[in-house]
Amino acid sequence: MGTATCWFLTGSQGLYGPETLAQVEAQSRAVVDQLGDAGTLPVPVTWTPVLTDPGAIHRIILAANADPDCLGLIAWMHTFSPAKMWITGLNALTKPLLHLHTQANVSLPWADIDMDFMNLNQAAHGDREFGYIQTRIGVPRVTVVGHVSDPATQARVASWQRAARGVAATRSLKLARFGDNMRNVAVTEGDKVEAELRFGVSVNTYGVNDLVERVDGIAAGEIDTLVDEYVETYDLADGLAPGGERHESLRYGARIEAGLRSFLTEGGFGAFTTNFEDLGGLRQLPGLAVQRLMAAGYGFGGEGDWKTAVMLHAVKAIGAGAPGGTSFMEDYTYHFGPGTPKILGAHMLEVCPTIAADRPRLEIHPLGIGGREDPVRLVFDAAPGPATIVGICDLGDRFRLVLNEVTVVPPDEPLPKLPVARAVWEPKPSLPTSAEAWITAGGPHHTVMSTAVDTDQLAEFAMILGVELLVIDGATNRRDFADRIRWNQAYYRLAQGF
Repeated sequence: MGTATCWFLTGSQGLYGPETLAQVEAQSRAVVDQLGDAGTLPVPVTWTPVLTDPGAIHRIILAANADPDCLGLIAWMHTFSPAKMWITGLNALTKPLLHLHTQANVSLPWADIDMDFMNLNQAAHGDREFGYIQTRIGVPRVTVVGHVSDPATQARVASWQRAARGVAATRSLKLARFGDNMRNVAVTEGDKVEAELRFGVSVNTYGVNDLVERVDGIAAGEIDTLVDEYVETYDLADGLAPGGERHESLRYGARIEAGLRSFLTEGGFGAFTTNFEDLGGLRQLPGLAVQRLMAAGYGFGGEGDWKTAVMLHAVKAIGAGAPGGTSFMEDYTYHFGPGTPKILGAHMLEVCPTIAADRPRLEIHPLGIGGREDPVRLVFDAAPGPATIVGICDLGDRFRLVLNEVTVVPPDEPLPKLPVARAVWEPKPSLPTSAEAWITAGGPHHTVMSTAVDTDQLAEFAMILGVELLVIDGATNRRDFADRIRWNQAYYRLAQGF
């Protein structure tokens, strides 16, 4: 693949003549240049020739569908572009679409407006015609209104681009499951065929000992290189440094990382799962390796939770390059008071260091589950700030995403005896309401926490894929939320057709 881009489509028609169409092209190019020059878009925008007939529209959309580097289309009707010309093309569209309702000028030149100006600058009703045909066909899209010089408009376009990047990440994703999911757990189950139809992800299982063979074959030099990186990047607990009595455990953690990374790279995988009930010949539960691979952008789910691994990879792609981080997470236990109620989240070992407040510390501790040697892991507190927590569940007839807006806060007191990475957060609107809403929605206990991705981006991601999203935020109350679940149940069943 080359460089990811979004294509810019400009609608017009041949009625206006070549002189007007030349002005349309010049102003269309200027709009694209302003988007690029702003320096705020995560993905470059590629201008394409002005579209004036159904054949050209159909061809450009088919070309976009076939180009793996095209993340989506931005469409603007500069003049009046009769929407029947767009029917065949839009009906074939498989890429995300942003309808940008803008115009070339910011202010009206009141004293100089004549009919030539009016004929050229018709987006105010040309885009309404385009909006009608999108609604008539049922095209999922995001509509953004504003001049491209406005930072708010640029931010909306950037948000959509990030969502489109997340969609592209799932549509090309291969996921490796090392073993099955944890026995007798319900929410980590799911329909892999439906996941491939809806998200595009290919989910397959590999024997743990296939990974063990790769781990056992790692050369000492590769381990030395990783250990040097650990010493440079993290604080090390006593005994783990070279020459220490627990250094061999650190070297084995490095061996797991090198072997796992090699397996994933060679197979073209972007996400994976492990399961403490199925470790084969591994001497440690992968902890450090999983944390570092998540930091490199891989999706991960503990206990075989492949759906959360898919979401983690997608949210990583959405947030790439933005401040903050994204991690696998689990609601563990509550603090009901004194003070503001809050949630302590963690996992056995696997929390991504991109959310760390400070330099992580490499430690080794016993793990009373899995029946293996003491594993190495990074220990840290999550950085404070606003965050989103999203979970995915399979309801049998559809996938549902549940999202809670939260504020990550420092722990009320130090946690010297908790030997794992962790995050503490205050959920909106409150712990009781958010937890009740989450449980009523059937939300999972495994989630993705992100301080890099916001609700709008995840809402647009869900919209593009046609996946249900329930949002728990500062305005949520339990009765309205329960009603929304009931209404959604009816909508999504009817939307599937008969």
